[in-house]
Amino acid sequence: MTVDAANGATGEGSTPSGPILVVEDEEALVGAICYQLQREGFDAVSAVDGLRGLDLFRERAPVLVILDLMLPHINGLDLCRIIRGESEVPIIILTAKDAEADKVAGLEIGADDYVTKPFSMRELVTRVRAHLRRASMASGARSEGEGGNLVAGPIQMDTQRHEVYVRGRLIELPPKEFALLEAFMLRPGKLVTRQILLSEVWGVEYFGDTRTLDVHIKRLRAKIEEDPRRPEHVKTVRGLGYKLQL
Repeated sequence: MTVDAANGATGEGSTPSGPILVVEDEEALVGAICYQLQREGFDAVSAVDGLRGLDLFRERAPVLVILDLMLPHINGLDLCRIIRGESEVPIIILTAKDAEADKVAGLEIGADDYVTKPFSMRELVTRVRAHLRRASMASGARSEGEGGNLVAGPIQMDTQRHEVYVRGRLIELPPKEFALLEAFMLRPGKLVTRQILLSEVWGVEYFGDTRTLDVHIKRLRAKIEEDPRRPEHVKTVRGLGYKLQL
């Protein structure tokens, strides 16, 4: 099933340049989500199975993906992994209330956030706006060349090109991990509290589970640490936050 709405104002002063893709096998829920997104001025396309969702992702280049994990043909985790391998588009996964393992698995393979069923449409739209705003800010910073080059120990960051080198090796970081690392690089050797990281990376209005931060830190460590189980650079300050050790 595909639902399209004419482009309109998002209520935030600008309109995304592409649609929001909703992949969910419950047709009634798909219809409700798309209807709400349309009321908010977004363009929306939808699919009720993973294979069609992948086709629409590649055909329509969405600005954000809302993705259920229980899907026919291609399950949600596999689809999330494929999308993240091809794009840095924000991904919000939909999970059952008791599906703790699915939430963690989705975040570890590249999802940016999750919403637990049942959820309010107001909550979902708030999450959508926050992630679109963050993605837009990151894109604007890269295009305008804000921030320049940052160096901390073996880590070099080029914010203009959205590139990170660790010990001379180029590593790929999706937007949230890049933003986390940038927050640390701007404060080398200093404590960065959980509240600061959540505010700067997810937005001041973020009200989701703070474990999302921990999962993203784990993913970041896996890419920049020689031994992620014994991190030498992104250190935990128990009960407070993290700091970048040089």
